[in-house]
Amino acid sequence: MKWFLILWGGPILLLGSWYGLSYNDMSFGFFMLTRETHDLVFQVYSGVLGIPAQDIPPLVARAIVVDSLIVFAIIAFRRRRRIAAWWRARQERSALSSLPSEESLSRAP
Repeated sequence: MKWFLILWGGPILLLGSWYGLSYNDMSFGFFMLTRETHDLVFQVYSGVLGIPAQDIPPLVARAIVVDSLIVFAIIAFRRRRRIAAWWRARQERSALSSLPSEESLSRAP
């Protein structure tokens, strides 16, 4: 499961870092992080996909959200027994705490 999360999060982190740095032209002397390369990459993808370059980033963001939901659903499915036990314990605690205790009753005459 650890490698599954690393192999999912690594590319997302790399893509997000590249996009943020190149979009804001924070190149640190590295050509791949310049705004020119950013625009060139999206022009190439635009030509390959046949859609305008400005439409690509929202599509990628949506794909990341959908992939993330799928990954979290897989994790939740694998840990469903622990999640169910945690939920039952939480419900029992809240049910017990909603009852008035002897200590909380007023001692006024």
